[in-house]
Amino acid sequence: MPALSSTMTEGKIVEWLKQPGDKVARGESVLVVESDKADMDVESFQDGYLAAVLMPAGSTAPVGETIGLIVETEAEIGDAQAKAPSAPAAAPAPAPVPAPASTPPATVQATPAPAPAPVAAAAPSAPVVNDGRIVASPRAKKLASQMGVDLATVRGSGPHGRIQAEDVEQSLGQPISVPRVAEGTAPAASANGAAAAVVAAPAAPAGNSFGRPGETVAFNTLQGAVNKNMEASLVVPCFRVGYTITTDKLDSFYKQVKPKGVTMTALLAKAVAITLARHPQVNAATTASGMAYPADVNVAVAVAMEDGGLITPVLRNADRTDLYEMSRQWGDLVKRSRSKQLLPEEYSTGTFTLSNLGMFGVDRFDAILPPGTGAILAVAASRSTVVAGKDGSIAVKRQMQVNLTADHRVIYGADGAAFLKDLAELIENRPEGLAL
Repeated sequence: MPALSSTMTEGKIVEWLKQPGDKVARGESVLVVESDKADMDVESFQDGYLAAVLMPAGSTAPVGETIGLIVETEAEIGDAQAKAPSAPAAAPAPAPVPAPASTPPATVQATPAPAPAPVAAAAPSAPVVNDGRIVASPRAKKLASQMGVDLATVRGSGPHGRIQAEDVEQSLGQPISVPRVAEGTAPAASANGAAAAVVAAPAAPAGNSFGRPGETVAFNTLQGAVNKNMEASLVVPCFRVGYTITTDKLDSFYKQVKPKGVTMTALLAKAVAITLARHPQVNAATTASGMAYPADVNVAVAVAMEDGGLITPVLRNADRTDLYEMSRQWGDLVKRSRSKQLLPEEYSTGTFTLSNLGMFGVDRFDAILPPGTGAILAVAASRSTVVAGKDGSIAVKRQMQVNLTADHRVIYGADGAAFLKDLAELIENRPEGLAL
């Protein structure tokens, strides 16, 4: 289940956009670094020349490691290269690799000669085409290689023309793949009773990180980060409580607002956020010093990436954000999560997590608590069910099962039960209030 990002301790060098001897301008991208959840371009802090690459593409660098040298003048390149073997151990004041989860990464630090500065920190920025070199995401390059596509013939849709994986697929006339959103549009039903979805659910897991029978495939950076967070969740004393919610009125309301661009994700996130505002205890989390009560209600929604792993884009201030604006924000977040262009604060600042496997027809499931939060809500599919009324009458209604996983150190059973009861009351009786 979904995991929030922890403070970054290392980064993988995906690609050097500049080579030794190349001139670099202040703010120009020098290399691409893969953190746990995103690809980020590293920018030069000032004008100069890339003198030496100390760690090649594919290497993993811990925080503070010197990975390259930048000098002020072309004449100093030779001296810097001669000193390069000992530079990682002796370079002064190395800049940190990004970045705490709650703050944007810093830019590259470049110090004037004679002491070449380390290139070590990353900042999200638009990619740059250097000397005619085609700039593409790592996944796009891998996909192009597998499919035999010449990237020179592909038109990029990313920032500054950067080629994304979907551009490669589109160049072959194939349907554009999107992340499997592990949340849902499942509760909204079509006329024939089938679950409606904003994105089509694949019949089976897809993605380049999945191996063939008999193979062993190494965890990528994203999967490794998820693994560490899931292991950390094992020490949290959790409890789980479920609730059955009738979705007939929600489904009807969704049909009204869907033509206006509203997604079921936004509806569910809005309902959860409004209920959380009334139950701050369920929005709280355990810290080293006690129980932390966030000032905002930030709903993170789990998204399963095609190349393996999970990411949790965050809908910030979801209780106070207009439903239509929230849907626009969600569309943008999902689009940028495809190309791993989310900023750290866009996937690591959730105060509560929503995960939905209803799009796969799942009846019920329990979610694993992401570190740093107090609770996560697992939402299953909405199904037609024969229901007995209070007066003994029989009717067919659509219902979905939701299960709350909560940290028992900060949230008690009564807190979770009261939250679910109010959430059900809102969805079952007043879904139109989500648009107010």
